[in-house]
Amino acid sequence: MINERRNVLKKLFASVAGIAGLNAVAKAAGTVTRSNTEKIVNGVVYDQEIPLFSSVTKHNGLVFLAGIGAHFEGDIKAHTDHVLKEMEAQLKKAGTSMDKVLKVSVFLHDLNDYKAMNEVFRGRFGANPPVRTTVAVYGGVPGDSLVEMDCIAAQ
Repeated sequence: MINERRNVLKKLFASVAGIAGLNAVAKAAGTVTRSNTEKIVNGVVYDQEIPLFSSVTKHNGLVFLAGIGAHFEGDIKAHTDHVLKEMEAQLKKAGTSMDKVLKVSVFLHDLNDYKAMNEVFRGRFGANPPVRTTVAVYGGVPGDSLVEMDCIAAQ
């Protein structure tokens, strides 16, 4: 009878220790995860005093840039060059660079500008270019821009 109680107590102690150990590991992992996944936003744009979107968000080692356009008179080449220079400046400010860009989305006002946009786009991201999606936007890009781009980069 005493041996049975000892065995039960040992099993109970082992279970409690195991749960406590798992809890400690979970808490430690949670602490690391929380500090690594803290979302940092910059350039919040407001609409009627309500936050609408951020121009830059950093999260878990990634940098997300909102769409960048070129709102001035010019052709697709001038607009593409402006957008890519602005993208590079924002990436540098966020602590990364064009060669760390993982994904670019390109939104064209007119699909006929695809070839000319590519002429300016080519080579801007180093030897290993990012994944890219290019679409022509029904109704056009907002504002006067002929192109808008956003991206995701590693830090």
